Amino acid sequence: MSVLDKMSSANAIALEDKYGAHNYHPLPVVLSRGEGVYVWDVEGKKYYDFLSAYSAVNQGHCHPKIVNAMINQAQTLTLTSRAFYNDKLGVYEEFVTNYFGFDKVLPMNTGAEAVETAIKICRKWAYEKKGIAENEAQIIVCDGNFHGRTTTIISFSNDENARKNFGPYTSGFIKIPYDDIDALEKTIKSSKNIAGFLVEPIQGEAGVYVPSEGYLTKAKALCEANNVLFIADEVQTGIARTGKLLAVNHENVQPDILILGKAISGGAYPVSAVLANDAIMNVIKPGQHGSTFGGNPVAAAVAIAALEVVRDEKLSENAEHLGKLFRSEIANYIEKSTIATLVRGKGLLNAIVINDTEESDTAWNICIALRDNGLLAKPTHGNIIRFAPPLVMNEEQLLDCVSIIINTLKQFEK
Repeated sequence: MSVLDKMSSANAIALEDKYGAHNYHPLPVVLSRGEGVYVWDVEGKKYYDFLSAYSAVNQGHCHPKIVNAMINQAQTLTLTSRAFYNDKLGVYEEFVTNYFGFDKVLPMNTGAEAVETAIKICRKWAYEKKGIAENEAQIIVCDGNFHGRTTTIISFSNDENARKNFGPYTSGFIKIPYDDIDALEKTIKSSKNIAGFLVEPIQGEAGVYVPSEGYLTKAKALCEANNVLFIADEVQTGIARTGKLLAVNHENVQPDILILGKAISGGAYPVSAVLANDAIMNVIKPGQHGSTFGGNPVAAAVAIAALEVVRDEKLSENAEHLGKLFRSEIANYIEKSTIATLVRGKGLLNAIVINDTEESDTAWNICIALRDNGLLAKPTHGNIIRFAPPLVMNEEQLLDCVSIIINTLKQFEK
């Protein structure tokens, strides 16, 4: 095929299938353009994006302020590595630490990198500040977690598909049930070697599981009382997605270590960050952690613009309002539905549970039908469909999407 030939969906899918590793199972739609809450496929069909690249595109596709910041910086200076200073990183570091209320930031590129960074910081703090014997530190994690797919992270994952045949696994983690404060207290008090508690304020990949009210507050209090670091993974839930700037803000919890990614760049560029105060972050010394691209000038410029959009366009408030409307409308339908049993979430991070087993293809088939009806979403855990549109969506658009979702579900009623 000539490079001048128009790419069809079938051609694009065939190319990926032939030349790309098969580490994803995408919905069969080939996108070529995006703007705001909409995306278009290569044939020109328009869709509502109801996944937002797993909550990376909170500010909407190709937001002009973010794109312009990226273009302007890319035309000036793209990369120096951290061998030298640049005139954008310090500005960004001051901005982002003030924005989230921490002393320092360690900039990285991807969410999984940021989680790995937080684990390293927590362990080093445990040995040098808490006095745990070297190589004995334990970090508590939760069943059903999703923090990425690096070798260390899959070592404490419940997803056998991500784990099997990738061992040997990394030790140093204790798994407890999610949303179980008694299990957390028992585990923290069971050993003097507990260094941290790594938790998602809402478990997104597991199916948008929202913990009981007060869980995060009680967990933070337990950590404080026992000199254990509370580490919040807000890669998916942060940056206004749940109706607050951070999901922990719903309970006024300030993490000891905060992990951010995805929407910190508005989906325009790989940017992630780990934030902590000096007493924790200062354990990291030159040469002990880093990344060639971490904190590069383009990332710094893009992240500032993306976070300014969140603040200036009041995206947290919009997500809070539209999320309540979405759940109310869907819940009214579910009361008489045989195909959907539950809607749950916070802000514009929501999920609908489909009345079938995890091994069934019903949720997948519903997503195919949603695609045909002009809305893109994706199942998680077999029988759950996650819905996370860009936060720039307005009420009229949201209600149009609710109509599409309900009319599509009706096609599957038993």
